[in-house]
Amino acid sequence: MKYSPINNQLFIKNRAKFASKMKPNSIAFFNSNDIYPISADSTLPFEQHRDIFYLSGVDQEESVLVIFPDCPKAKHKEILFLRETNAHIAVWEGEKLTKEKAFETSGIKTVYWLQDMEKVVFEIMTQCDTVYINTNEHYRSNVQLETREDRFTKWLKQKYPAHAVAKSNPILQRLRSIKEDVELELIQQACDITEKGFKRVLDFVKPGVTEYEIEAEYIHEFIRNRSKGFAYTPIIASGNNANVLHYIENNKVCKAGDLILMDVGAEYANYASDMTRTIPVSGKFTKRQKDVYNAVLRVKNEATSMLVPGTIWEDYHVEVGKLMTSELLGLGLLDKADVKNENPEWPAYKAYFMHGTSHHMGLDTHDYGILTDPMEPNMVFTVEPGIYIPEEGFGIRLEDDVVIQNTVAPLNLMKNIPIEPDEIESLMHT
Repeated sequence: MKYSPINNQLFIKNRAKFASKMKPNSIAFFNSNDIYPISADSTLPFEQHRDIFYLSGVDQEESVLVIFPDCPKAKHKEILFLRETNAHIAVWEGEKLTKEKAFETSGIKTVYWLQDMEKVVFEIMTQCDTVYINTNEHYRSNVQLETREDRFTKWLKQKYPAHAVAKSNPILQRLRSIKEDVELELIQQACDITEKGFKRVLDFVKPGVTEYEIEAEYIHEFIRNRSKGFAYTPIIASGNNANVLHYIENNKVCKAGDLILMDVGAEYANYASDMTRTIPVSGKFTKRQKDVYNAVLRVKNEATSMLVPGTIWEDYHVEVGKLMTSELLGLGLLDKADVKNENPEWPAYKAYFMHGTSHHMGLDTHDYGILTDPMEPNMVFTVEPGIYIPEEGFGIRLEDDVVIQNTVAPLNLMKNIPIEPDEIESLMHT
């Protein structure tokens, strides 16, 4: 891995939190992701399932975690099953976790090789009443393939049909949404790498560069700072491309007078950052561009101040809509009749700002979190309002990542990334 080792106390604590929420005499299983094939012998780079990483720190394929707090054998209260490493694998693929290294990484003492799993699982399944399966219940989930976790669950339920079944995901949704201090430090590191990429790009952009060249500048800076790369597919959208919310082609020439909307973020140690900045290709905003930019910035700043303990996500978005409506009226994009006659299910401001303002962030860019639960300290949210004006050929979105605090304003993890329009113009001209 490119990232520095993480103290295994984080994973020990995470497992203890999960175990405390389990039913009596129950067992939970967590699987690594597959390595996904492309064609012939080609594969996508491995990405670990965030749940097993959160609970163990294990970051390799073909790994299984077992948590069984009430197991009569102390050594089977926590178990890791790993692919057995050997000299041949070390030569062709690189060194895999040894049992000793797995203990250092996870704090789990009992490690078996995968070939022993069915025998050990039979023993422990005879000692429990309930089995926790790990399904994907994220509100944005749209998975159309069978995962390694799915295959394991199917096998387990067929092999042991008499056991009661419970779900891990509701527990993890709440646990993962509230970050430990070590996790916040890792997210901050991802944000700091993103900052370096953005400042590099400010020095690079000029009329005639292509969107993909800008993407290349980011990835260069990210990887040289120990990131695997982008936390999500980057959006480098110049001119009217910014009005396509999920524009990812990144293949157009950036023209003088246009703006570039850049929604990019580095990952670090599997933790995400999520930044959006909008900059002028020529290094200077027009008056109209700056007026719209400052309107978006005001909404972002006021929305950020609302992210406090007790806030309900849905109510928050209603209030942000009111802020945006006021700004759109001031810009002449809406008039009072538009607002008076609006459809409450799709308010007038949605013509220019059609997406949400905030989502949970952490190990996943759109991270775990129950949206109907009140916000709590140490939750991390994005704040990302935007105004999109196809008829004027540009769109502006601004986005930072913030941590909800106990009694003070949210902590902005991207406070050092330039966002004021005058500062951006100044940096682009140095």
